[in-house]
Amino acid sequence: QVQLVESGGGLVQTGDSLRLSCVASGLVFSNYVMGWFRQPPGKEREFVVGINRYGSTTDYIDSAKGRFTISRDNAKNTVYLQMNSLEPEDTAVYYCAGGRRLLVPKTANGYGYWGQGTQVTVSS
Repeated sequence: QVQLVESGGGLVQTGDSLRLSCVASGLVFSNYVMGWFRQPPGKEREFVVGINRYGSTTDYIDSAKGRFTISRDNAKNTVYLQMNSLEPEDTAVYYCAGGRRLLVPKTANGYGYWGQGTQVTVSS
């Protein structure tokens, strides 16, 4: 059975960094595009960034440009989200998602598999 397990979230202060990880099992990871989404409190889930099977990335959500970096290690079945210069507005539950597609979807319905989410809280 397919599982995506995120880790690396936590409570940090403004300006700190976090690296989220998402480990996949039960699938051939290199065949899947991966995405990071987030859901701030009281808001809709939003696409942050995606990465194709070969490591090419989509555009980042505007608020993350220059601060967040997505990467993947197919040998470790893992996708990462490095988040620097965190701001209170980054507070959200962060989800990774996987889809067996050629292009990286920017909407949730493009992904068939989801992790359980990891909470990121940035205090001011």
